[in-house]
Amino acid sequence: MDHLISEEGNYRYIETNPGKETIMLLHGLFGALSNFKGIFDRFGENYNVVIPILPILELSLRKVSLKNMVEHIEGFIAFKGFDSVHIVGNSLGGHIAQLYILKNPEKVISLTLTGSSGLFENAMGSTFPKRGNYDFIKTKTESTFYDPVIATKEMVDEVFETVNDRSKAIKVVAMAKSAIRNNLEGLIGAINSPTLLVWGNQDIITPPFVGEKFHELIPNSKLVKIDKCGHAPMMEQPEEFNDILESFLNDIKKGVK
Repeated sequence: MDHLISEEGNYRYIETNPGKETIMLLHGLFGALSNFKGIFDRFGENYNVVIPILPILELSLRKVSLKNMVEHIEGFIAFKGFDSVHIVGNSLGGHIAQLYILKNPEKVISLTLTGSSGLFENAMGSTFPKRGNYDFIKTKTESTFYDPVIATKEMVDEVFETVNDRSKAIKVVAMAKSAIRNNLEGLIGAINSPTLLVWGNQDIITPPFVGEKFHELIPNSKLVKIDKCGHAPMMEQPEEFNDILESFLNDIKKGVK
């Protein structure tokens, strides 16, 4: 990612073109800015592509919750003066996106969820296993993808460092527990914005049936599955993911339902 991280007030973020129509990307629990490189490269010129860095590991333990992440995004959007945004959320970021749109429907033009939690996820459960075991962390990180090669050594090292820092590990577990507690099955039927659901056929963290359930529950939704793809389609199959997203955004501009 070539863009510099801006730090203003309580917010850290990167963006491409202030003033243009905004696509806001929300990363997952172990998400990095590089996860969205394909979207940045494809949409960064014609849209203002923004990634706010979620302060999951920076907050005090008592503030680590989905509620506070949603409040952070509310504050960020107000701080930036965005009237409305397209939101793309992966994994935990999708969960935060759902909670945000349920509170602020007038602020969201469209919602894209990919490998999102909110209904079901099978990541780490409620405890953090095998700290200090690099091979275990490597295998766990690789399982995020259909092709384990996507899990670079840099990525594995970053996860390993996080889980072996006691303070960070406790916060990761706290956030995972918060996500498990916040099941949205009875709420997301109220989402009326155009919604795109992009799922990997080989996602073992939020399996394809989860995408199907989102599609069943969210009225104005479209589900697209990508083959040879795990939990992060925008990373593993970036060209196909971006083609799907671009078609969806173009249909919105044309008023196609």
